[in-house]
Amino acid sequence: MKYYIIVNPISGRGLAGKSIPQIESTITKAGLDYTLVTTNKQWHAAELAKNAAQSGYDVIVCASGDGTLNEALNGLMQARKTGFTKNAIAVLTIGTGNDFAGSVGIPTNLKDSLQTLILNRRKKVDLGLVKGGDYPDGRYFCNGIGVGFDAAVGHEAVKIRWTRGLPAYLIGVIKTVFIYYNPPTLEIILDNEKPIQQVSLMVSVMNGKRMGGGFQMAPESKADDGLFDLCIAESASRARILGMIPHFLRGTQGTQPEVKMRRAKRVSIRSLDKTFPAHADGEFICLAGSSLTVEILAQELEIVF
Repeated sequence: MKYYIIVNPISGRGLAGKSIPQIESTITKAGLDYTLVTTNKQWHAAELAKNAAQSGYDVIVCASGDGTLNEALNGLMQARKTGFTKNAIAVLTIGTGNDFAGSVGIPTNLKDSLQTLILNRRKKVDLGLVKGGDYPDGRYFCNGIGVGFDAAVGHEAVKIRWTRGLPAYLIGVIKTVFIYYNPPTLEIILDNEKPIQQVSLMVSVMNGKRMGGGFQMAPESKADDGLFDLCIAESASRARILGMIPHFLRGTQGTQPEVKMRRAKRVSIRSLDKTFPAHADGEFICLAGSSLTVEILAQELEIVF
């Protein structure tokens, strides 16, 4: 069994780079056959993961946050198109949010996620494919798509350098309430159902359960059930948005009149007036998009958990 470990040294506000000695010491003591590399540019993780899969590595390991994991996932899927389909993916959790790991049962601290890697338990989970924005040919994702408010929150959260995880996103929420307050009218089509048309604060299309380091966008979601779980929120006043934050932290937002919780295999989102920002696993797919289509790929990815 050969492991290819991709470290984004700036993940977790630099924690990943500082953690390399701990990673190497633990894995060496466990007797694993591994190669460790670091990223140095955007999409480098995708390039590294693709080459590793094509070079015979069995497990692609991301020592990073959700963004680098997303890049590596897309590289792995590129390798699959060339016939390399037997690779699994693992996560060493050193990022800001670690939302995918937290959603699928991977420990969200480095020490325990290293032990998970060594134990090498496997399961298959679903993937998503989004087309539109800056990615008309598609970008794969494992955790979720965010359109509107939550994408704007992520944009603000990454600017905060003195903290990470949920606190950074909470600060981002407060800033965004006063910046992003002109949401678009969206047409949202779930599978073949009647379109939903409304002024939408945000639409979250989830394969995992959470975003932003702890916001429970889809608490009932299962990453292996062949369905997306959606959280669709209508526009609301600033005070009302702030008042709903505790519900999103607890996962009880579905009890609120502004929020619809739905499930679907395919989702189409189109703006009828203004553009919108959107992200996939925390990585922007557009800052001023007008339409997206999202589809589920059931049981597509094997993970170590």
